[in-house]
Amino acid sequence: MDGSSLESQPVHPPVAETVHEHPPFDCVALLLQGGGALGAYQAGVYQAMAEADLHPNWVAGISIGAINAGIIAGNHPGERVKKLREFWELITDSSLSTWLGGPDSPFLKGDVARGMFNQISASESLLNGAPGFFKPRVMSPWLQPAGAPGATSYYDTSPLKPTLERLIDFDRVNSGETRLSVGAVNVRSGNFSYFDTATDTIRAEHIMASGALPPGFPAVEIDGEFFWDGGLVSNTPLQWVLEDGPKQDTLAFQVDLWSAHGHFPHTIGEVAVRQKEIQFSSRTRENTDQFKRLQALRHALSKFLRHVPDELRHTPEYELLNSATDHSVYNIVHLIYRAKRYEGDSKDYEFSRLTMEEHWNAGYHDAVRSLKHKEILHRPKGLEGVFTFDFSAA
Repeated sequence: MDGSSLESQPVHPPVAETVHEHPPFDCVALLLQGGGALGAYQAGVYQAMAEADLHPNWVAGISIGAINAGIIAGNHPGERVKKLREFWELITDSSLSTWLGGPDSPFLKGDVARGMFNQISASESLLNGAPGFFKPRVMSPWLQPAGAPGATSYYDTSPLKPTLERLIDFDRVNSGETRLSVGAVNVRSGNFSYFDTATDTIRAEHIMASGALPPGFPAVEIDGEFFWDGGLVSNTPLQWVLEDGPKQDTLAFQVDLWSAHGHFPHTIGEVAVRQKEIQFSSRTRENTDQFKRLQALRHALSKFLRHVPDELRHTPEYELLNSATDHSVYNIVHLIYRAKRYEGDSKDYEFSRLTMEEHWNAGYHDAVRSLKHKEILHRPKGLEGVFTFDFSAA
């Protein structure tokens, strides 16, 4: 759609405060959860980080988070927000809200009106797809012979490949300047895998595989194997970066699009919403708390092993225990999108420009609010070496 529409204009001034000194961490990580159309929230978070001159050196994502991560890692820091906006304006539609009179139209005021607007927009996405992202198949998969390319999904994601190749410099991605990790699931084995520039050469197909959510989207072939959306197993790369990656002092921004906490549902529509939130939230806080407990044990074990007599230091048991120690420290900043009640269970495939801008601005303002708390940039002290922060709901 035309990028000059009412909704495509930024509605906030740049207010993020600049981080004048690089935080005392070896790694600044940006962790992006899956969530379809909600992913504009992550782009807003990154805009605030960019304005604060706080640039991650490791970006990891699942599904739509993998696309945002690829755009960030695959562009010069000065171009990243522009490319993110180009992507989100490409795949969203402004025609319905423009026809109704723009975002300030009285026809869009109130939860009932907005709920109807969102449902209509989501229905249009189901019928027509999203430009440069996915399109409906001409023939239903039920009518196609087994094994045919269109027999296993309702949509064709071939438009996404040229979009990614236009917006992402894959030579930059694979240069090692910013580490990129994207998660996907091997369809045959069921094993969860990360494609990581530390070990792999990332192409558009790897990012597409991370977002290939069945049965909507088809599996993506990579080196003879087929992969689906990583959110089928885990919708957040938190564990990959904190536990499976190198042990290093880390400042991690965990950006979630689904909140594990919510209201008890009172209608069948609210049941559908709550089911999605629980399924895709990945219980980030629970996983963070578990990591915090494990890290406290690793720190305590490290202190304990200092008092082991010299004659025991060359035993297999000592070597095993010592390998489990970790002196690294971690600050984990949670940024979680809080959905409006009117958004409903279609919020992850409602690709209107109006809603995209709302999601983007919500991420921006949550990140600006969090970055005003300078303690997140300070190296944590204490036995466990892990501090968690969540100012987005303040």
